[in-house]
Amino acid sequence: MLKTIAMIPARYEASRFPGKLMQDLCGKPVIVRTYEAAVATGLFEEVYIVTDSDKIEKVIQEHGGKAIRSLKEHECGSDRIAEAVAPMDIDIVVNVQGDEPFTNAADMARVLEVYKGDDAHMIDLASIMTPMSRLEEINNPNNVKVIVDQNDFALYFSRAAIPYPRDMEAGVTYYKHKGIYAFRKQAIMDFAQLPMRPLEASEKIECIRYLEYGRSIKMVRSETPALGIDTVADLEEARKIFVSRA
Repeated sequence: MLKTIAMIPARYEASRFPGKLMQDLCGKPVIVRTYEAAVATGLFEEVYIVTDSDKIEKVIQEHGGKAIRSLKEHECGSDRIAEAVAPMDIDIVVNVQGDEPFTNAADMARVLEVYKGDDAHMIDLASIMTPMSRLEEINNPNNVKVIVDQNDFALYFSRAAIPYPRDMEAGVTYYKHKGIYAFRKQAIMDFAQLPMRPLEASEKIECIRYLEYGRSIKMVRSETPALGIDTVADLEEARKIFVSRA
């Protein structure tokens, strides 16, 4: 049986919405809501926040969670996780984005299931995509889009609307990339040693690095809408969802 843990990288500063992980989400900070959602899935031997922030470390510990402090400065969440898991005896590490408090057990179970499939030996990491239909979603650069081959291996990720809709009758489904990644430990350790290349630098999408170096990303389809908190408007929408579920 594969030993699996979850890591939630949590940087206090964010270019689009500084301090968003500490914003109140119906009585608890966003990062605490995300941590609790990951624990509640029951899929992981351990769940950790990995952070460079005193504030985030303190609030997680106050809510009974486990936090690991980053020893170095990091450009992205995968680098932060690689440092934290280096000494750990694990097989799979799931990177849960700190600004995705609606991450659910069904999605996480699906992304882990790929490591039991016939093509598991071909997979370096797995992630989730969900369909989009509204043009404002498709054209929003905060929504990372993904295109896949016939076996659902990722071909490319972009903040642009891909594919370009030259033929509106082609029947293309647009997919949004959800912020869950399940890495083999060796894949994420390799990632941290590979220098960033121009495509990743341009798009600011870290999983492009894997594609640029020829690694395989298996995408899993989900019908659950994705809601990451990138803006104040996203936070307000998240609050409405929490209230409706209470």
